Amino acid sequence: MEKYKMGEKGLKFANIIWDNEPIGSRELTQICTDLLEWKRTTTYTMLKTLCDKQIFINTNGVVTSLISKNDYELNKGSEFINDSFQGSLPKFITAFTHKNKLSDADINEIQKIIDAHKEDKL
Repeated sequence: MEKYKMGEKGLKFANIIWDNEPIGSRELTQICTDLLEWKRTTTYTMLKTLCDKQIFINTNGVVTSLISKNDYELNKGSEFINDSFQGSLPKFITAFTHKNKLSDADINEIQKIIDAHKEDKL
């Protein structure tokens, strides 16, 4: 996951691409000018950086993702739990619920995930 590491600006830029893909690089530069107040060269530099990290690909001026936003977020979540809680989901849940109360809907959704995981192991 280290190769997918992005700073705050990179993540804002990535979200623009994920929200609009496939997107032409010229349209991307215009959106970045409007939303981020970036110069064209800044957009192309950031695009090259994220293409080098194999997050996106620019083919003939059309930018698409090589990793979906959902997969990126799942990997970041796993990385956080591994780094912060030694990979222990129960330790994470204990820490999370210490300050945050789970709603009945949250509990039901978590239980469905657990039940589905149990079925997969059978």
